[in-house]
Amino acid sequence: MFLDKFKPQSYALFRIMTGFLFFWHGAQKLFSFPEAFSYKLPAFIVYGAGPIELVGGVLVMFGLFTRYAAFLCSGLSAAAYWIAHGTKAFLPLLNGGELAVLYSFAFLCIATHGAGIWSVDHDR
Repeated sequence: MFLDKFKPQSYALFRIMTGFLFFWHGAQKLFSFPEAFSYKLPAFIVYGAGPIELVGGVLVMFGLFTRYAAFLCSGLSAAAYWIAHGTKAFLPLLNGGELAVLYSFAFLCIATHGAGIWSVDHDR
């Protein structure tokens, strides 16, 4: 395939951007930045999920303890789906849970593949 030579770089960008985007979910919950929620979140979500999203996002982004952090983030995203979305409708398209499902499987992929290049771990 003509893009095969870019597999390590594209995977690294995937890992970095997934961690970067997840980090902002934690920052929003814990610091109300970039923007506060228009509704009050339960404390177990703010203080349970927030730190995992914030720290887990940073660890995955920089590739430090990547497999462990990604596995934890994957489980958090799966739990978030079933707690917040799964009870509303079966399909993620109908219950607003597409992002949680996508994060869960993205982090599962990262957990199984490891850090890759451009990381602190560099496949420990």
